[in-house]
Amino acid sequence: MIKELEFPNGIHLLAGWQSGDERAIARLREIMDATIAGKYDPNFLIHPPKDRVHIAGSVNMTTLSLLHDLYRLNSKDVYRGDPERYVRTTMMTRRLLGMNKLYVSWAVYALTAEALGQETMYPANFPPGADPDRPMLNRDNWHELKTPDFNSGVAKIINDTSECFGRLTGLDPILQISAPYNLAADIFGQEPLLGSLVHDPEFANQLLDHLVDHIHRPWIDHFMARNPDGWIELSDASGSPFFIGPENCKNFSIRAIRRLKEENPWGHRVYDANFRGDYVSATKKKERRSARKERRAPVAKVDLAELTAEKHKICEDFVIRLHDDQVPVEFYAEEAIKKNVPFFAGVGSSEVDRNGIADMDLAKSDIDTLARHKVRQVKRVAHSIAKNGYPIRTPPWPGVLYFEDISGEASFELIEIAIRAGLEEGAL
Repeated sequence: MIKELEFPNGIHLLAGWQSGDERAIARLREIMDATIAGKYDPNFLIHPPKDRVHIAGSVNMTTLSLLHDLYRLNSKDVYRGDPERYVRTTMMTRRLLGMNKLYVSWAVYALTAEALGQETMYPANFPPGADPDRPMLNRDNWHELKTPDFNSGVAKIINDTSECFGRLTGLDPILQISAPYNLAADIFGQEPLLGSLVHDPEFANQLLDHLVDHIHRPWIDHFMARNPDGWIELSDASGSPFFIGPENCKNFSIRAIRRLKEENPWGHRVYDANFRGDYVSATKKKERRSARKERRAPVAKVDLAELTAEKHKICEDFVIRLHDDQVPVEFYAEEAIKKNVPFFAGVGSSEVDRNGIADMDLAKSDIDTLARHKVRQVKRVAHSIAKNGYPIRTPPWPGVLYFEDISGEASFELIEIAIRAGLEEGAL
C-alpha cells in the first residue's frame, strides 16, 4: 500500500493540492494516473471493518475539482465520460481522505432529469444542474412523458456507473436517482410544483404518480433484473420538511416513495435518507385569536415523532441525523435503538467549509468535540441493538459518521480532525 493511503498522509496531500503546492499536485497526478489505469483496484476490494464505526461521505465535488485541475476535464467529461474512471477516482478520493467505507456519490439530480430529456447546465468545474428557466414539463404536456430507453444515453451512464461501483468494490451496486418529488421539481419547475401543493394537491400527486409508474418503476425493474442484489437510493432534498413543510413531505414526497416500496417485490431495497430540516416539525404555529380567548399555539400537524415514523417507512435499515435537522443527536440515537437499526450521524458541509469560518481555532475545537460525540452515539446504538439481537454484521452495521458534502473548498484541516476523532473513538 502506498504511504498516501495511510491516514493522515492522503489528506495532507489533498491539503497541499488545495494550497497550490506543485509537489503535491505532481504526486496526486501520479496517483490518479495509476488509479485510472486500475493499479489500485485491489484496495477498493477491502471492505469496511465490522468492529468499528464507519467513516464515509459524499465527495463528488472534490473529485470533480481534482480531475478539472489535474486533467482539465469539465463537469460533463467527469460525470458523463468514462464510468470506470469516475468510480475509480471517486474511490481514491475517499481513501486519500481516510474513509474506511467506500460509497459512490455524484450529480444525482441533474443526471436523472437529463436522462428524461431535461436541459442541463454544465459549468466547467462545478456540478451540473437542471436549467431552471427551461423545465421540460408543464400543465399541458406532463402526461406525455414516457419511459426512456435505459440502455442508451444518460440513463445507461447512470446504470453503468452503479454497476461499475459494484464490480470494482465487490459491494452491492447502488442505483442512485432522484426521488419522484425532486425529479418533478427539476423537470416541472420548483415554483410551479410548490404552487400545485397549495392550490391543486390532486394534480401534484397525479404528476408524482406518473413519474412513479412511467419512470421509477420501469427503471428499477430494469436495474434489478441485471442486479438482483442491488439497492436503490433515492434522493429528495427538494421534498424535505425544511422546504415544503412536514405535512407536505409526508403527503407528497414520502407518499410517492412508499408506493415504490409497498407495491413492488424489490421495495425493501429502496430507501431515501436525505430529507433534512426535521426541526420544523417541532415549530409551534402562530395562532391569531380574539384577545378574550385562550392564546395557545398548536403544534404542527405532523410533529417530530410522526415525521420520524414516516421517514422510517422509506428508510428502514438505519436512522440518520443530518446537520440541518438541528434536533439533538440523542433523539435520533434513541429512535435507532427503538427500531433496532444502526445510526448514521451527519457532518454538514457548512461545518467544514473553510470559506465560512471566522474563527478557525474555535472551529477546530468544535468539530473535534462534535465528531467525538456523534461517534459515541453511533457506538451506543450499535452496542444496544447488538444486545437486542440485531443479526446483521454487514453495512449499514455498525453505523457511520457521514460527511454530507465535501467540496474542493472544504477545510482539509477540519476534515482531518473529524476523521481522526472518528477513528480514535470508533472501536466497538
